[in-house]
Amino acid sequence: MTEIADGHYKYQVPIDAYGNGGFRFDDMSHIGSLLCLPTGMHKWPVSKSSALENMDFSPVFELHDQIDVFLLGTGNDIAFLDEEIRQQFRERNIIIEPMSTGAAVRTYNVLMAEKRAVSAGLIAVERAK
Repeated sequence: MTEIADGHYKYQVPIDAYGNGGFRFDDMSHIGSLLCLPTGMHKWPVSKSSALENMDFSPVFELHDQIDVFLLGTGNDIAFLDEEIRQQFRERNIIIEPMSTGAAVRTYNVLMAEKRAVSAGLIAVERAK
C-alpha cells in the first residue's frame, strides 16, 4: 500500500477505512488527521477538537466557493465548535456539521457518491466505531 507523498493526494476520493490513527483511500494509507478538499486529500495537523482554531480551517476558507458542506470529524465523540469558527463558515456560506469521525466518514462517502460539493476535516482515531 502506498502512502501519501508530501501529505497531499491530488484527488478528492471516498474513504475506504479509518482507525489505527489514520485513513485508507484509493489504495493508499495515511497516518494522522485528514482534510478532504476539492484540491485533494491533505494531511491536517490537528489531533483533538478542543484545540481547533480559525487558522486550522484556512485551506477550507480559501476554497469556499467550491464547498457547500464541511463535515468535521471530531474524534470518537461529538464536540462543540467555538461560535467564532461557526461564524467564519456562515460568512462563507458553508454549512459545517461537527460529528464523530466515524459518522463524518460515512456521511462524506454518501455525499461524495451523490456528487455533492462536500469537504471534510477528519481527526484520526485509534478505533473505528
